[in-house]
Amino acid sequence: MDYTIKVGGEAGQGIQTVGGTLARLFARSGYHVFTHQDYESRVRGGHNFYQIRVADNPVTSSRDSVDILVALDKDSITLHERELSDIGLIIYDANALKLEYDGPHFYDIPFDSLAVEHGGNKIMSNTVSVGAVLGILGMKLDILDEIINKAFAKKQDEVIRGNLLAAKAGHDYAESNCENCSGRFHTTEAADKARMLIAGNDAIGLGAVSSGLKFFSAYPMTPSTGIMNYIAGKEEEYGIIVEQAEDEISAINMALGASFAGVRSMTGTSGGGFALMTEGLSLAGITETPVVIALAQRPGPATGLPTRTEQGDLQFAIYGGHGEFPRIIYAPGSPEQAFYQTNKAFDMAEKYQVPVIIMTDQYLADTQWTFDSFDTSKLKYTDYRLRGKELEELPDYKRYTCTESGVSPMALPGKSVHLVVTDSDEHDEEGHMIEDAETRILMTHKRLFKKLTLIQKEMEPPVLYGPDNPEIILAGWGSTYGVIKEAVDLLSENHNISMLYFNEIYPLPLFDKFNYMNILQKAKLSLCIENNASGQFAKLIRSETGFEFMSKINKYDGRPFTLDTLAGEIDAIIKGL
Repeated sequence: MDYTIKVGGEAGQGIQTVGGTLARLFARSGYHVFTHQDYESRVRGGHNFYQIRVADNPVTSSRDSVDILVALDKDSITLHERELSDIGLIIYDANALKLEYDGPHFYDIPFDSLAVEHGGNKIMSNTVSVGAVLGILGMKLDILDEIINKAFAKKQDEVIRGNLLAAKAGHDYAESNCENCSGRFHTTEAADKARMLIAGNDAIGLGAVSSGLKFFSAYPMTPSTGIMNYIAGKEEEYGIIVEQAEDEISAINMALGASFAGVRSMTGTSGGGFALMTEGLSLAGITETPVVIALAQRPGPATGLPTRTEQGDLQFAIYGGHGEFPRIIYAPGSPEQAFYQTNKAFDMAEKYQVPVIIMTDQYLADTQWTFDSFDTSKLKYTDYRLRGKELEELPDYKRYTCTESGVSPMALPGKSVHLVVTDSDEHDEEGHMIEDAETRILMTHKRLFKKLTLIQKEMEPPVLYGPDNPEIILAGWGSTYGVIKEAVDLLSENHNISMLYFNEIYPLPLFDKFNYMNILQKAKLSLCIENNASGQFAKLIRSETGFEFMSKINKYDGRPFTLDTLAGEIDAIIKGL
């Protein structure tokens, strides 16, 4: 079993409600689920869709072909009819669209009239459509009933009852009246237990809360806003302060102030907001103040395509900010990786007193994946700051003491007999301004070279998925993880092929744990796959190691890779050798 369901329509028609409900239902039924969304930058109108892949085996990407299209408007049929698989079916409301379609893959279900007749309100037509999908797949309504009861728990009883009846009406109609549905779909028995369904943004938020976050400041900017929304939902429960700043300059400076005062802090933004944050990023660099920044990429320049996806800010993240100072960049490829790497980001920021950037994008931010669970025993929390008796017993305290590691003791201002001095100007060990060349060299060496050497040793090597000695190696980073992984599975039947996947990006991992450069150099074909136009990761590899990929696949239309299209492009390159 491996089906794709696409819900299409205009913004404001409840596409996320229908798609999100189906995704939760399949996950709670024990199936593996992967979802992604495509939406325009508008509140009403336009064309949006929500795509769900449900299978009895793990899935980590979207496919091109659609098995069930829930068309809430005419455009959904016009744009997506050609995507139907051999068993594909379009369900729609002919009366609502004022147009009837003929053909074996069309199925007219009166969503609106069933909603009015059984639910008492046309607004419940979306619930009818969800029930109809279950009826077509031959699934029961019990889990959908649970979801409805929970979703409308605070509503009046007639609202709950109306939605339950609307779902049953859609289910029964689809099950009883579809002449073309017989033998079309076969659902297998799912696992006994429900699976966790989580999106990338929520996983970053959960990782931050689990890492002891106490202050989060940001200015809302798609696609990073979901992180702030998630953390704000945990604000009271976990004693977190969430501040919506007036702009991104204020957001990062608030986060730095909170960190200087002694709490773990974080901010989030997209490329345009990160542009405003670069002065604050440099401030974190020279004051050696820990901070975690979630950089959720979208296509630029300027406003670009604000609701689309791209991996176009990698070099900006590496080189943004004036002056030379260390920073760490992680780029998770799944919500699970995002959860653990957010935890590592906080630990590394505190341990080395540097800014850590977590790079995501609209694709990973919104995609939902199923997992059995996250192992919280893997989480790390170490308080690296001097507090209480440990600080009081120090005979002397210098904020920027030159140590062997480059990491100086960090105390809280106003919490001890010792004076804590910091300055955005170049400074001496005590924190006071300087102008002499010798101290400048000393501090640069301390901040940059000493720390960077140790940080690089803690960077994990890329993941090798597939044979140890592949003839064909596919390299990727960040959100391309899932689709490249499945492309390897698909192509491995005919090729000796592997994936080399990076999610700890900068500084590049050393070769001592795993000499990944040998894999790249020995392959007959090395192929770098990125969601940008210029191959920014390939350029990073070349500049840092001298290695140049033989070929590249770059996608920069604002849309993510799909499994079938990517596998086809890779196969074409292989055959062209």
